[in-house]
Amino acid sequence: QVQLVESGGALVQPGGSLTLSCAASGVRLDFYAVAWFRQAPGKEREEVICIPATNVATYYSDSVKGRFTLTKHNANNTVVLQMNNLKPEDTAVYYCAVDPMVGAPCFGYPYDYWGQGTQVTVSS
Repeated sequence: QVQLVESGGALVQPGGSLTLSCAASGVRLDFYAVAWFRQAPGKEREEVICIPATNVATYYSDSVKGRFTLTKHNANNTVVLQMNNLKPEDTAVYYCAVDPMVGAPCFGYPYDYWGQGTQVTVSS
């Protein structure tokens, strides 16, 4: 049984940083594509960053390029999303997702497994 558990969501001031983690069980993340999506109130879900199953590169949405990074920690089967220079428009529920079949580029593909989400609020 695959389980993804996100953590690290919090209230942070504009310009601040936050680290989100996604701990996986039931899968080996080194063989899976991983992605973070977010959904703000009243808006559609947005894919913001991903690493394909081939691990050839990291792909970013324009909205987070230069500010967010994504790292797979295969030793402990965890994915870490580092978010810097946060803006109020980054406020959303953030979801981790993984899939064994998503290749490069990894945007716009369906993901089989999802976490429950963690709230990030950027506000002064």
